[in-house]
Amino acid sequence: MTSNLDHASEASDEMLLAFLRAQRESVLAVVEGLSEEAWHRSVVPTGWTPAGMLEHLGGAEWHWFQGVVAGKQPELPGDVDEDQPPYDPMSVVFTTGESSADVLAFYRDQCAESEAVLATTPLSAPPRGTHGGDEPPNVRWVVLHMIEETARHAGHLDLARELLDGNVRLGGR
Repeated sequence: MTSNLDHASEASDEMLLAFLRAQRESVLAVVEGLSEEAWHRSVVPTGWTPAGMLEHLGGAEWHWFQGVVAGKQPELPGDVDEDQPPYDPMSVVFTTGESSADVLAFYRDQCAESEAVLATTPLSAPPRGTHGGDEPPNVRWVVLHMIEETARHAGHLDLARELLDGNVRLGGR
């Protein structure tokens, strides 16, 4: 028998997941229709590009949901030296030479994989993987973090879009 508290918790969890999905859709709406040249053009002093930012968001989806929540270990590409220093997202300028189609496919695939992990993992469960020294207490924390991360970068992309071609308010909400 389920209590009202169980129903409230389930509704709250569904609301969180709906917010995450909405932020992902905002990101995709902001970049929809960008020219290939604009995908790879930076309009900010730090040098990131819309393609690089979307690739970063796909990597964040992988890291937090497949790596931290599900405990999956990353596989190094064949051309990466295992003796390289660890990836430091704070020292990387988000750019990529991949086409917009490839970047979009990567992002959508990572979001779909994240949804598959979330479909089989209660938000109250502890993560099975790690994130360095600051370990999240449960999957709900990871979802909240990804809402924040995705919303922050949706705003970055929105501003870049305005500077690139003048289009504004494409992300909805």
